[in-house]
Amino acid sequence: MAAMTDRLFSDHLLAALDAEEQAMVARVRALCRDVFGPQAATVARRDVFAWDTFRTLAREGIVGTAFPREYGGTDARQVLRIRIIEELGRVCSTSASMITGTDLSARAVVAGASPALRAELLPRLCTGEIQTAFALTETGAGSDVRGLASRARRDGDGYILNGGKKFITRATTADWLMVIARLEDGDGFIGLLVARDAPGVHISAEVGKLGWFGVPISTLAFTDVRVPATHRLGEEGDGFALAQDALLRARIGHAAMALGRAIGAVEIAATYACDRSTFGKPLGSHQGVQWMLADMVTQIEASRALVHVAAQKYDRGDADTATFASMAKLHATDLCMKVVTDALQLTGGRGYLQDFPLERFFRDAKLNQIGEGASEVHKTVIGRDVARRAASAERNPCLRDGPLTEY
Repeated sequence: MAAMTDRLFSDHLLAALDAEEQAMVARVRALCRDVFGPQAATVARRDVFAWDTFRTLAREGIVGTAFPREYGGTDARQVLRIRIIEELGRVCSTSASMITGTDLSARAVVAGASPALRAELLPRLCTGEIQTAFALTETGAGSDVRGLASRARRDGDGYILNGGKKFITRATTADWLMVIARLEDGDGFIGLLVARDAPGVHISAEVGKLGWFGVPISTLAFTDVRVPATHRLGEEGDGFALAQDALLRARIGHAAMALGRAIGAVEIAATYACDRSTFGKPLGSHQGVQWMLADMVTQIEASRALVHVAAQKYDRGDADTATFASMAKLHATDLCMKVVTDALQLTGGRGYLQDFPLERFFRDAKLNQIGEGASEVHKTVIGRDVARRAASAERNPCLRDGPLTEY
């Protein structure tokens, strides 16, 4: 394993990476120490796109981890990407969300664009020269993709797109909009790559939000927007599958980002517990504080293991990857909110100051519980899967034959 600086949280999960992958983690860690961490508070002061952060991520090849090698990327495994995102999330939600957002916004282009379109766009997306935005959510549809109201109808050698989208990250900076719409004259959904300056595309002013500054959101409206058939992603009807794959990767990324933030919060709280004295002894020597830290560290390590398993399943193409991605996203993001809240409580009044990092961590933590499917949605996904499989799964050997209602 590549040599890493000793830290509060173990590097045992790096053992799953090869030497090249460990070198990438080391490079990201150095950037977090020297660039992203020191600049995080400044980046988070205004909700405008953090171009310097994005350009650094692109220049250092971190954006390129989402793209195939033939187009200049490194086609990184998910087990590496969660390590990268965790490192970034530990200090800066902006940088971490730019990496998860790259998966979300560009995955359908990688998976569904024609060879000519991939050759035109992917090398430039890989270097950060251009960007895409993922346009899925609408007023009446988010996690429920089947509720989408935006429509596309075939018209000669292209499509006419009408509808609107909400909460679209990078809308004001993207060169291309990856839009999922319902097919008006057929079954299912379609993925279309729409130029941001196409006639009929309207992008609203950026909408203010509580946290996650540096990656603003906007609302989109499409009025009789003509999209050439060459800019269809996949075949007609593939839109749902393309969206689900992008969301799957983004959910695992959200889990890793939340864990990184939770790790950072515990590091800050534990350092404070060493520096602060109460009632004549260090804060960290009080049993109550030690128990708080013990719970936080133990739960984070358990969640890291679950996220790692979800990433492994994605890399292998396991059939139950989606359920494990939901479990990882649910557990890690809910845990992050709790850990950050407890860490802020432990640091007292200082934790509430804008000058102290935990105030920013606290504001940023909430969106991980909402974005890419709220926690309640993932509970439904997981519970529905358990209920579906229980009837045909191997019975517990403690049970006798027959229905359990006969006990």
